[in-house]
Amino acid sequence: MREAVPSVDEAPACPGPQPHPRGPTRYAVPPGAVDTHAHVIGLPPNDPFVRPRSYTPPAAAAPDYLAMLDATGMAYGVLVQVSVHGTDNRLLLETLRAHRQRLRGVAVIPLGLPDRALAALQEAGVTALRLNVLFGGGVGLADVEAYGQLAREMGWHLQFLLDARDLPPVATRLSRLPVPVVIDHMGHLPTSAGLDDPGFRSLVDLVRDGAWVKLQGAFRTSTAGPPYADTVPFARALNEAAPDRCLWGSDWPHVATWGPMPAIGDLLDLMADWIPDPERRRKLFVDNPHRLYGFPPGLR
Repeated sequence: MREAVPSVDEAPACPGPQPHPRGPTRYAVPPGAVDTHAHVIGLPPNDPFVRPRSYTPPAAAAPDYLAMLDATGMAYGVLVQVSVHGTDNRLLLETLRAHRQRLRGVAVIPLGLPDRALAALQEAGVTALRLNVLFGGGVGLADVEAYGQLAREMGWHLQFLLDARDLPPVATRLSRLPVPVVIDHMGHLPTSAGLDDPGFRSLVDLVRDGAWVKLQGAFRTSTAGPPYADTVPFARALNEAAPDRCLWGSDWPHVATWGPMPAIGDLLDLMADWIPDPERRRKLFVDNPHRLYGFPPGLR
């Protein structure tokens, strides 16, 4: 597995997101839209960072995230435990509890938590667990079957941050898990690898056979840079494989980004190229995430 985790003294500071977010200009965001991937981040000493880690972020507060949702036309959001806070989910849970109707969460936990701790996660609005093998502070794949069993007992799904080039040896294990599987960032595969890369083909097969995938992170996978046109065939291939299991996420506040900081409005506009069909975009933004995360049926 690829590991991108230098020592703590080498973890560079990354900038915050662009201010003044906007929605897309090329289409209208449908009512009830969901941003399925974002983070809230605190600062030490109240919210300590893990050691080692691969980056050092600025704070990303809940009010700023909610303001971004409002500015971009998103009714709901899903917060994913950020790698720099490791398995300390306190800030995540505090934010979820304060916004029960609007937010859901994806936690990172060790195995063996007592029942009361698991119940507290569920009560706060956690609907999934994340296994992250790329940025430190996460949980690897060694115990994936145990996490799958735990997720089944809790009624959760499992979310994976991995490089699709590492997927072929583990794809069968993931496909056999007894819960839904969600792959972050279109497999975090650089576009330079090409559509015929065995890892990307494995990802498409996994999605076609039942996995979910987040169509997001163009600024992470593009090797051409803005406007990320080289990502279009990858997104289209994944959406064609399973239009009913694709999700969109802003990835706010774009941690571990040192190049041009993406504007969420531009990332949303890119969806007109990734998924030109309006009905499929509605599935991406509304129908699919409502089904997976259990948001209220009434639209904001």
